[in-house]
Amino acid sequence: MALEIPRLAIMGHPNAGKSSVVATLTENDRIAIDQRAGTTTESDVYPVIIDGQTVIEFIDTPGFQNPSAILEWFQAHSAQSDLAGAFVLAHRADPLFAHDCALLEPVGAGAGIILVVDGSKRIKEKDRIEIELLRLTARPRMAILNNLTKQPRYMEQWQDALSKAFNSVREFNAHRATYAERLKLLSALKSIDQRWEPRLEQTIDAFARDWERRIDQAATTILDLLRESLSFRYSESFKNNKLVFKSGQERAKDAVMAAFGDGLRALEVRAQEQIRANFRHNVWNLAPGSILDQDLLSEEVSRSLGISRGQLALAGIAAGAASGATIDLATAGSSLGAAAFLGAAAGGLLGFMGGNALAKLDIEQAAGTQRFTVGPVTNPKFPFILLDRIILYSARAMNWAHGRQAADEAAPDRVPDKEIPSKGFTESLSTQQQRDLARFFGAARRGKSFDREDDCRELIKAILRDVAQDRIDSRADL
Repeated sequence: MALEIPRLAIMGHPNAGKSSVVATLTENDRIAIDQRAGTTTESDVYPVIIDGQTVIEFIDTPGFQNPSAILEWFQAHSAQSDLAGAFVLAHRADPLFAHDCALLEPVGAGAGIILVVDGSKRIKEKDRIEIELLRLTARPRMAILNNLTKQPRYMEQWQDALSKAFNSVREFNAHRATYAERLKLLSALKSIDQRWEPRLEQTIDAFARDWERRIDQAATTILDLLRESLSFRYSESFKNNKLVFKSGQERAKDAVMAAFGDGLRALEVRAQEQIRANFRHNVWNLAPGSILDQDLLSEEVSRSLGISRGQLALAGIAAGAASGATIDLATAGSSLGAAAFLGAAAGGLLGFMGGNALAKLDIEQAAGTQRFTVGPVTNPKFPFILLDRIILYSARAMNWAHGRQAADEAAPDRVPDKEIPSKGFTESLSTQQQRDLARFFGAARRGKSFDREDDCRELIKAILRDVAQDRIDSRADL
């Protein structure tokens, strides 16, 4: 017989961060979140659906409006076996308790409780009343200390008060929680009632399988980006009368190089969109100065990401050696004039990274025209930079909390992001791993298959798994 779907009512007084917790746990950044108190006025159900099946439901409830009155009623009717359900039945028609009935109705129907409190604020008598009335419901219950600041002053007070009334108490920052932290919270729910363990085990297994599938999808996106970018070429023909003077030739060269660069950027943007969709992000912001917000072909990005010249040498990759010969794009090999190859010109794309050309420019002459072609990429460091950027983007997508949209990023006491050096993921790989990647890059430039591509896929997936499980730094602030 199929196990009942776990249902959890997220509770707390207004502006405790309930909706942010729900958004993060359900990966739903379209949940209405407002920094003003009392935004949620009705109970809304947010299912988590995996493979077409609902595996858990979270219920975002209104804040308590009359906790003292509820507690008094509970104490006066302590003989009732289901206090929450009995209260709703007795007060459903009373407009004074409309919000309170909406809050308690899921509990009366059998939902467990997650109480969200703001651990940065002093515990008040109203909080103690809410804690006690939820204890009296006798439902499985967990408390979340949703401290969104650096202020730990009141955390111990909250821990003491909550531990007396709740089966489990967890610290959980809904604006900063990573995938690993979300999974730990779900695992901790098993401790609030032993009877829940089988169904929560199934839920956690479904999350883990879904996440592994998404990591595999991300690896596919990354490999496709590398193949398409490294084999990318751009060509454009110009009439000879437009190229008589040097200024005309320079304009033509600049236009082709700019279009080549734009083509590479467009391929990266498309891959980023796929990564965002894969990890269910609709709201997306980048911090000012983020390396992800810098131009892909900028000097800053080339300095910050990729592997060093020394590592390139150790991996046996001489500048341009992995690129193969420059392609002659003349139709059927018939060239009406000598081709001009400009592989190391200074400035623009051809002067990428200290004089090492990003790509070569091929000029082929035909009757009345000249055909300018840039590509494919020949610079040996660029594919490592591109790989680092898309892994960094994936890391941010995996560990960027969906409830963060409500964060006040300018708040002076907010929990800071980790201080992380601008260092590429590929720098940490072994020389053999870097060499395998370089061979894959060389094959991609030539449009050929690589017999060890599966090894490269597993390497990328291993990095993504380590980021998701907090085994390596996700560099989520970049």
